[in-house]
Amino acid sequence: MLFKHIRQRSVGRPKVAHAVVVIFLEFFAWGLLTTPMLTVLQITFPQHTFLVNGLIQGIKGFLSFMSAPLIGALSDVWGRKSFLLLTVFFTCAPIPLMRLSPWCFFALMSVSGLFAVTFSVIFAYVADITEEHERSTAYGLVSATFAASLVTSPAIGAFLSLRYGDSVVVLLATVIALADILFVLLVVPESLPDKMRLPSWGSPISWEQADPFASLRKVGKDSTVLLICVTVFLSYLPEAGQYSSFFLYLGQVINFSSEAIAGFIAMVGILSIGAQTLLLSVLMKKIGNKSTVLLGLGFQLLQLAWYGFGSEPWMMWAAGAVAALSSITFPSVSALVSRCTDPDQQGAVQGMITGIRGLCNGLGPALFGFIFFLFNVELKELSPVEQNPVTPDTEEKRVIPGPPFLFGACTVLLALLVAVFIPSQHAPAVQTCNTRVMMESAISVTENGSVPVSDEDNEPLLQDSSL
Repeated sequence: MLFKHIRQRSVGRPKVAHAVVVIFLEFFAWGLLTTPMLTVLQITFPQHTFLVNGLIQGIKGFLSFMSAPLIGALSDVWGRKSFLLLTVFFTCAPIPLMRLSPWCFFALMSVSGLFAVTFSVIFAYVADITEEHERSTAYGLVSATFAASLVTSPAIGAFLSLRYGDSVVVLLATVIALADILFVLLVVPESLPDKMRLPSWGSPISWEQADPFASLRKVGKDSTVLLICVTVFLSYLPEAGQYSSFFLYLGQVINFSSEAIAGFIAMVGILSIGAQTLLLSVLMKKIGNKSTVLLGLGFQLLQLAWYGFGSEPWMMWAAGAVAALSSITFPSVSALVSRCTDPDQQGAVQGMITGIRGLCNGLGPALFGFIFFLFNVELKELSPVEQNPVTPDTEEKRVIPGPPFLFGACTVLLALLVAVFIPSQHAPAVQTCNTRVMMESAISVTENGSVPVSDEDNEPLLQDSSL
């Protein structure tokens, strides 16, 4: 009964703007906590700060990998809104515990990976309400919103922490997280059409409907989706590792100041917004979905190779601009996999992609840390006097200053080779959609007292299919 009321609470029709607001508020709240989290990590685990951080992220990523397809598949049966509320709530649940109990905060943060898979539900939500030709632009807008939320929030959090203390930052993040939960509960409408979901949570369902892995088994037999999943794993693994260590690398190896690092983050974020909106839209129209994915992977390969061999600050700034261009990869991949998937399996497949990213979030930081260790590059918080001591060894420039980034470039090269074999047209999905067109057309004529469903209510992928 509770979930039925949750479904009915909404304002207006489902729009991409609803997804954008949910993502912005969630990641803005977490972005505010960037500086306080480092402080709490160092105080709670002074001896092995980054090892423990990698362990926490690893557990969270593994749990997300296991649960994201499950949650996505269940949202295909019971609707998006209830699971969107669930994922946002558990993603934000650890925030207030940061000041109340750091140990509980990190413990809850680890296990929250079971439900912290908002992106899988959000992308399925967007797929429900957009046509195929609009989907890449919509995914780009959602990804750009993620980047926009991280452009200013870390700097705002650092300023407030320095001026008023960490408690004020945690309080503000908690308020924003609560606003996000209330927004989903009271404002966000259900996007999955009534004819595609069960009328209530108490309705009897078949085992095939209840078993989310049935959808995954069907998807797993699709060679195109499997190729896309392998591409995502090979490309996102170095990206996750890069995020975990790159800013420490800039400060300790390339000698960036704190102000320069903040400026670097802002530059990459702003350029990413432009790349994932304007540039992505143009590329999808001019060169197509698959070619856009290949181009994004090419930019990522160049960026990581530049990070690996670069030893001067200007090289990092230039590579950062290329990194912003490479941000078109993930929204274009999400649009590509959405085109290859039936409407009633969007949640399951987007959940697979999100789960793979979660697994990479756990493996990437550990892998990069291990490679830094093998090459005797220690990244840890040091005082300004202790950073980069001048010795005969450090006077000599390394041939490869950033070995993990060069390793990442190799994995992206493999991803690029795999992506080449992704077919531009996915015949099986088109055939399935053609069958569904005839079925849904018959339903639309008789549903709601023989009132035809408007064009805006039609499911994605159905209108563009032709016999």
